[in-house]
Amino acid sequence: MTIKSILAAAIVAAGAATGAYADAHQTKVGFVYVGPIGDGGWTYEHDKGRLAVEAEFGDAVETVYVESVPEGPDAERVMTQMALQGADLIFTTSFGYMDPTINVAAKFPDVKFEHATGFKQAENVATYSARFYEGRAVQGHIAGNMTESNIIGYIGSFPIPEVIRGINSAYLHAREVNPDVEFKIVWAYTWFDPAKEAEAATVLIEQGADVILQHTDSTAPQAAAQAAGNVVTFGQASDMAEFGPFPRVSSIIDDWAPYYIARTKAVMDGTWTSGNTWDGIGAGMVGIGEISDAVPADVKASAEALRDSLSDGSYHAFTGPVNKQDGSVWLADGETADDGTLAGMNFYVEGITGDIPQ
Repeated sequence: MTIKSILAAAIVAAGAATGAYADAHQTKVGFVYVGPIGDGGWTYEHDKGRLAVEAEFGDAVETVYVESVPEGPDAERVMTQMALQGADLIFTTSFGYMDPTINVAAKFPDVKFEHATGFKQAENVATYSARFYEGRAVQGHIAGNMTESNIIGYIGSFPIPEVIRGINSAYLHAREVNPDVEFKIVWAYTWFDPAKEAEAATVLIEQGADVILQHTDSTAPQAAAQAAGNVVTFGQASDMAEFGPFPRVSSIIDDWAPYYIARTKAVMDGTWTSGNTWDGIGAGMVGIGEISDAVPADVKASAEALRDSLSDGSYHAFTGPVNKQDGSVWLADGETADDGTLAGMNFYVEGITGDIPQ
């Protein structure tokens, strides 16, 4: 073998080794979804965040996902499989994944886990959520102004603090502009089930609701309202703009991309640490979709002013005086709610009828 051929072989070998090294150090990021990526809502927005990670880092990352994973033992199986297949970072994107995430993380201490909307952490488990209740305040303000029947329907997914916070925030801000407003709540006991969501919307409309808010993930309530006629709706988690300018008159939009990019980068550069992130309109994690011209101009202006005050921190969505449902004082005049109480909220505010299911 000549010197030239030896050098050529060495260069090829070095190139192969460099390529193998790069492949070995490609960061693998997994996502576990409770619904399908085409749900038009919650999971759709999380998957947009995943795609943003790919766009940001290119070949330096590989992302994988599993959609429509039930909350419970099946979630634990999916997370375990991702970890065994080399995931460096796993985002688990539904409240019911909390215990499965903690269980699997204990078995894979070198893998970083991020759990959405939960509260249990570990050295390798961080939590993150958005202050959706800020967006509910804006929705409630618009809803209270637009209802003619004074009945607002609310489709709840599960009776957990996140959902209860949203109901309370929407009600307080609807009542502020319309003291006669009444909330009717239907619990669907699902995050994503178009048939159940459509049925819940129909029941509420039959009970006189001419505004429907939802904390479920599909566009089925939008379609049910559209079919019913003069019923106002709001996009949930994503814009759902295909139903605009009516019945969908605005929306809450979840923007996970900046967080997913930042946390992936932290794993890549070795700076990742556990913690809790809870951001709202000001940080851009919660967006308010365009308010359509179906909303009167003065209501649109006041809703945008409310959005801006929530964004810059000059106003808190839970500001006293506010009583609990039983009439006891929760927040004195001018007092604002602390995050601990909000994180564990398990009560309705005064004026909401009915019991929270246990």
